[in-house]
Amino acid sequence: MTFGQYVNLDFDQIKTSIRDYLRANSNFTDYDFEGSNLSIIIDALAYNTYITAYNTNMAVNESFLDSATLRENVVSLARNIGYVPRSTRSARAKISFSVTGLTGKVTLKLKSGIICNGIAANTTYVFSLPEDITVNVVDGVAKFNEIEIYEGSFITQNFTVNTAQYNQRYILQNSFIDTSTLRVKVKPTQNSSTSVTYKQLDNIIGITSTSSSYLLQEIEDEKYEILFGDGVIGKKLSNNNYITVTYIITSGKEGNGAAEFSFVGNIVDQDNAAIDPDKISLVSTDESSRDGDTIESISSIKYYAPRIYSSQYRAVTASDYESVLAYIYPNIESVTAYGGEELVPPRFGKVFISAKPRNGDFLSDNTKRELIQKLKSYAVAGIVPEFIDLKYLYVELKSFVYYNTNFSDDPNNLKSLISDALTQYSRSIDVNKFGGRFKYSRTQTLIDGVDSSITSNITRVVMRRNLNAEIGKFAQYELCFGNKFHTAESSYNITSTGFRINGVPDVVYMSDEVIDKNQGRIFFFTYTEGGVPSVIKKNAGVVKYDIGEILIDTVNILFTSISNNVIEVQAVPHSNDVVGLRDLYVRLDMTNTSLSMVQDIISSGENTSGSRFTRESSYNVPTYTRTSLSPVTTSALTTTTATSNIAVSNVTTSTSATSSSFTGSSTTSGSTTSSSSSSGSSSSGSSSGGSSSSYY
Repeated sequence: MTFGQYVNLDFDQIKTSIRDYLRANSNFTDYDFEGSNLSIIIDALAYNTYITAYNTNMAVNESFLDSATLRENVVSLARNIGYVPRSTRSARAKISFSVTGLTGKVTLKLKSGIICNGIAANTTYVFSLPEDITVNVVDGVAKFNEIEIYEGSFITQNFTVNTAQYNQRYILQNSFIDTSTLRVKVKPTQNSSTSVTYKQLDNIIGITSTSSSYLLQEIEDEKYEILFGDGVIGKKLSNNNYITVTYIITSGKEGNGAAEFSFVGNIVDQDNAAIDPDKISLVSTDESSRDGDTIESISSIKYYAPRIYSSQYRAVTASDYESVLAYIYPNIESVTAYGGEELVPPRFGKVFISAKPRNGDFLSDNTKRELIQKLKSYAVAGIVPEFIDLKYLYVELKSFVYYNTNFSDDPNNLKSLISDALTQYSRSIDVNKFGGRFKYSRTQTLIDGVDSSITSNITRVVMRRNLNAEIGKFAQYELCFGNKFHTAESSYNITSTGFRINGVPDVVYMSDEVIDKNQGRIFFFTYTEGGVPSVIKKNAGVVKYDIGEILIDTVNILFTSISNNVIEVQAVPHSNDVVGLRDLYVRLDMTNTSLSMVQDIISSGENTSGSRFTRESSYNVPTYTRTSLSPVTTSALTTTTATSNIAVSNVTTSTSATSSSFTGSSTTSGSTTSSSSSSGSSSSGSSSGGSSSSYY
């Protein structure tokens, strides 16, 4: 009879299936399968079937890129579609120094190898140079300017080609290699004085039978193998050819942040004579070490391998640019690209790219120039790539957390636990990326799940953009939030921190006046605590509520109360789920997130009727100005503004002299309220978002 078909790997079901099979056999009609010795045999058969099925399932899983879990298998499957995973990357720094007192010298050569010792996080690291650098001597001085050095040890490995050896392999015997520092030279024989430098390829387009090139692939234990041509695709090596391979093995991202360097390298003149170390000046640091990173993760390989394959190493669509950029620049945490035709007005023939590096907030101008040059070899003719600085869209929370005092009598400890949970969420991929989305329901669930004593929470959401003012210049500004604004009032739906403009001695704020459901006007005003706002410019710009955009007309800003020439502008989103549209990078700002613990006297049994229960509003309380805990400008502002409000950052309760409600002050039940004046500044504290994300 036919054996039963298995639909899963459950041991008990396998055992039951075997037992049913035997019972259906007339030879075993009178057997007791539960108590007889035959039960042991059935267990053995079931275990054998279970283990075999499990091994088969795992083996099949390792045959597909999506389900493979072992790195060797993931790398092998990616190799089948031409993808080479990113290696460990050395931290790079730029240094300068000079050599003086040179007589009769024409050129100096800085030899490849170990160059400097650098200090990062109280640890000394070795920095090396992958190839020689030669400079001219002018008036007895040789200047080595902006020399790029790589963290790690310089390694040399040699091979001799033996055509009699079947399937000879050229395997680099070290892990943690930065493959971008790999240099391959081939000499006819070991004793030859000339050599040919071979170039690494990522595809075979344009390669002929005489091309001096090689391919690189990752093998087991995160090591690499060099593949040379076969006479059809690339030049074929001959017997006794001598191969010299140099590379740097690195500590990866641990080498980031080194800013102090001491020279330990080797410099020779045109006659290969060593230079006296006393003639070498101290090393100056042009750029601290950066961009060091670990080897590409399994999840990253699974994500990028099929996308690079689909792009065929050319950039045509916006998604191609995103995939190619992550491939050529490993230090990318998140990237977005879009065509100029999506802009209003459209800018045809351009693709705009915004990228968030792993270490830092913005790409340097030098890095942008380097990446544009690299992208040109992938881009189609007529399309010009252009980098723009990413724009942060900050999400801030004001949460009132109800807790049962029978289960917890320490609100500060609860507050600390909630803060830790939100901080962890703020670092998740939900928000820290282009196209990220702050998920309101998940945040509420996260807060409720921190401790069993928490019964509920009322959480309000606001979003913020930082306007980077052009101090002392007439300029127009545009702030895109990418999310529809909520307009609960006829005015003051949008608030800002203070600033000064030309011709007005007092601190100025901006807000809005609703014209219709889609549009309003921006106006400037001054405000004194306890008084009424005084509008000084009624038509200062336009706000488009339906698309979440603020346009500010020409204005000369002289000063901002927030440091770094920043004006913080906040609005309430129409939806509590905030999305990072196009080039907006969503970030949950924990510094300006406030937490208030409220006793749930109904759950604790203190007041079961609910007559004394504290009800917090689910809606944002309108204010004239914005409360902020960002760093203030140290210079004094002449103003009499002093307002009161509470702001609880992380786990502490403090006061901030920024926001005033329509009644002159804003207080929160169960929290202390005080008034402060900070040299006329309208904000105090510290911020996690010191970088500006505005543009004009």
